[in-house]
Amino acid sequence: MSNVTSRLSLRAAISNRLGATLACASLIALNVEAQETSVAEGPIDSVTVTGSRIARDGYDAPTPVSVLGAEEIQTSGTANVADFVNTLPSVLGSSTASNSSGALSNGQAGIAALNLRSLGTNRTLVLLDGQRSVASASTGAVDINTFPQALIERVEIVTGGASAAYGSDAVGGVVNFILDRDFTGVKTDYEYGVTTYDDNPNHTFTLAAGMPFAGGRGHVLFSSEYFTQDGVHTIDRDWNESGFFQINNPNYTPTNGEPFRLVGGGIGPSQHTPGGLIVSGPLRGTYFGTIDQTTGRATVGRLAYGTTSASNPWMIGGDWEYTSQGHAGSNSLAPDEERRTIFGRASFELTPAVEVFAQVSHNEYQGLSYYQQTPNVGNITIRADNAYLPASVVQQIAQYNAANDPDITSFVMGSTNAGIPAAGSNNEREVNRYLLGADGDFALIGRDWHWDTYFQRGVSKLDERLINTWNNARMALAQDAVVHPTTGEIVCRSSIADPSNGCVPINRIGIGGVTQAALDYVIPSNPYREQELTQDVAAFNFATNDVFSTWAGPVSLAFGGEWRKEKIEGFVEKQYETGWLYGNYLVTKGDYHVTEGYIETVAPLWEGLDFNGALRFTDYSISGNVETWKAGLTYQPIPDLKFRVTSSKDIRAPNLNELFAAGTARTNTVNVPPSNQAVQFVQKQTGSLLLQPEEAESLGIGVVVTPSFAPGLAFSVDYFDIEIEDAIGTVTAQNTVDLCFEQGVQSFCDNISYVSVGDVQQISEILLVPFNFASQRTKGLDIEASYRLQLGHGDLSLRGLATHYIDNITDNGIDFPVDYAGVNQGGNATPSWSYRLSATYALDVLSFSVIGRGVSSGVYNNSFIECTSNCPTSTVEHRTINDNDIDGAFYLDMSATYSFTMGPADAEAFLSIRNLFNTDPELVGNGPDGNNTPAYPQTNRILYDTMGRVFRLGVRMSF
Repeated sequence: MSNVTSRLSLRAAISNRLGATLACASLIALNVEAQETSVAEGPIDSVTVTGSRIARDGYDAPTPVSVLGAEEIQTSGTANVADFVNTLPSVLGSSTASNSSGALSNGQAGIAALNLRSLGTNRTLVLLDGQRSVASASTGAVDINTFPQALIERVEIVTGGASAAYGSDAVGGVVNFILDRDFTGVKTDYEYGVTTYDDNPNHTFTLAAGMPFAGGRGHVLFSSEYFTQDGVHTIDRDWNESGFFQINNPNYTPTNGEPFRLVGGGIGPSQHTPGGLIVSGPLRGTYFGTIDQTTGRATVGRLAYGTTSASNPWMIGGDWEYTSQGHAGSNSLAPDEERRTIFGRASFELTPAVEVFAQVSHNEYQGLSYYQQTPNVGNITIRADNAYLPASVVQQIAQYNAANDPDITSFVMGSTNAGIPAAGSNNEREVNRYLLGADGDFALIGRDWHWDTYFQRGVSKLDERLINTWNNARMALAQDAVVHPTTGEIVCRSSIADPSNGCVPINRIGIGGVTQAALDYVIPSNPYREQELTQDVAAFNFATNDVFSTWAGPVSLAFGGEWRKEKIEGFVEKQYETGWLYGNYLVTKGDYHVTEGYIETVAPLWEGLDFNGALRFTDYSISGNVETWKAGLTYQPIPDLKFRVTSSKDIRAPNLNELFAAGTARTNTVNVPPSNQAVQFVQKQTGSLLLQPEEAESLGIGVVVTPSFAPGLAFSVDYFDIEIEDAIGTVTAQNTVDLCFEQGVQSFCDNISYVSVGDVQQISEILLVPFNFASQRTKGLDIEASYRLQLGHGDLSLRGLATHYIDNITDNGIDFPVDYAGVNQGGNATPSWSYRLSATYALDVLSFSVIGRGVSSGVYNNSFIECTSNCPTSTVEHRTINDNDIDGAFYLDMSATYSFTMGPADAEAFLSIRNLFNTDPELVGNGPDGNNTPAYPQTNRILYDTMGRVFRLGVRMSF
């Protein structure tokens, strides 16, 4: 018997005696019939499935595990594995390159981070081969696209708390990407993707190789990947042109019976136009059009206001299409991206009982996306002697001043700044991961043991760089343009007293007057921040299948420990720390370390009844000690039926950003009650060392049916209930204003700073600080079914997954609780139902797949009262709205694969079509606050498909 076979036999014995035989349903999910045969014919390596440190397969574990094989990923028609996982019903609200284009100041644009249960990406633990990976942002977000996609054998998703097994962050669950460590041969893959609109072209090339050496004692793996994509930098889709938003009703009074909120089309901004709109005073409604080439000054028009009020930033009807020009849809629908990944692994069997291994990976990413064509919402001050004012306006001012007192010395204008390029980010990230480890088997006091240990270092180097964001001080000087009293030239007013100050005047009055020289002055450089994240992890684990025996059989035991250190440091030039429209980067510096130990057991209690329990002790260097635990039962009274129940206590510790963020600032707007006037301000967000770990209590109850009368059929239903206490969160800027001005909560009034504008105190800054608020609780059902049978000359595989949310309640202990279950708007949207259905029919050389996916209809807010007339008085807790309904959506995907040989290679040509019927997303009325709302898609791109029909075709070859 060879050394390799000897080690595999030992592991197989451990696995079998633990009761971890591969259930039929998991084999269906993995689509590997060959493994079924190998179990019967001889020993195989043990299979440890995510959620436990003891070998269990998905349907045997007390905690539900969904297992997704490489073949299912390949037939999905997605550009990468992250996009595929995001189609699963239990994964909701994830960050993707397409929906993170507005994340400028925090550097998260372009990251693909997963979100289980819509509890947040920071409450989903992502593992690579059961090990943590360094984050790609200070928020702890792990970018899935840094993993070696060509070597991913399967993805395992634990939809339940797993902190006792894996430590912090596994509150919503765990997503574990399992590598094919035994891959032998060479395989390569080229894919091309493009939309039905002939945009967003992208190319993917992967190469993977594996080979044994030293007579099978060693094995090496190599993988490389290159991905490039041309972005879509406006929302160039017909469905985004209807002006569909949610606004505060300009006609509302507490007694007139009208709804407080309105949702509908034909709505646009009321406080800016592309070339500038005077928003107050006797000249209100005057807007500046294109530059007249004969006069060099802007044409002048009179805005046809729709239904609005002087303080409302929106209007219904009127010239809404004109006020939206240039700004609406100016957010990137998809970013420019370029990504390179290299991965290597080598293992060697030192003795029949000891193997050592090493891994190294390198990932480079560059992504360019645009946030918006930056608007000024009624806050540009133009003085009456501005040199670029059209003669007709100068004459109007003079006539008014002659007849009235006081004189017009300036006016306030709003603009979407035609001629100034859209602001965005051009982020670069380099993620490196190094790992050394060993594992093996030994015998002690008559027991067979398995052990493993490893040390890992991960380093992420982040270059967070903004584009087209102006310097506020320079803009203020440049827009104050006057005629020089001596030379007659147009200059900055400041240059008259200081001719050497370098100021270049900018014409913000009208369309077409901005010069390159003026742009170079107000945008002298691109603010940036360099940061480095370092993660060190050292761990060891021991396991045995038979520490002792009871009346019902042998008891399994696993125990181990882990030490982890997280650190962030960086550099920002002094000039970029303050004074810019966006960014205002500050260096986040800090570190913490964690020391923890765990013990886990599987104990048979009766025939068919097993207990799985785990306990973990954790010591955080900043927030102290905490204990987590798990207790679960599985009961199989007959072979066709199995029940499972799990209760656990889980934790999430504050991440580096929540602890140490220094206060990076960005420009935003809020609607200030009671007039709901839009006010532009600087939003500043910091961390807090007062934060404590979140604690969650989870309960899962489920049943698995594998009927013997229908071989190949498996069905499971699981109830989940996750309640988080002391959840870490931040109250938004709009909520801060509402809590202060409508509810009089002084602690939030204290976070608002003001500046004097004449005799008026105007909001200048709002401080957002994370804190441990009261609770967050989500309850629902997971349903999964799979069926495989031989049909005609081929095999038919069916699979369905669905998630139903009963409750998803957030209560910050200050404001009113919010239930997001059944809500289809916003980043916390959790539709009542989300689902994914797939069917694959495989012949010898052809296979066809059909996937149906979608979400149910929902509402804007469960506390809203829908009415169109005779409405009750709207309150903070129960706003009235004219339409509280949002339709659901169903999308159909298809793919086909043809297998053939090409010389020594086995090859596959494939075509996939995503969103086959080019179904438009449902319109969702976003708003009413935020100056970026018109720039973003008029839908919820977390739930609905915004790209349209997407074609992917390519070829795979293996040698």
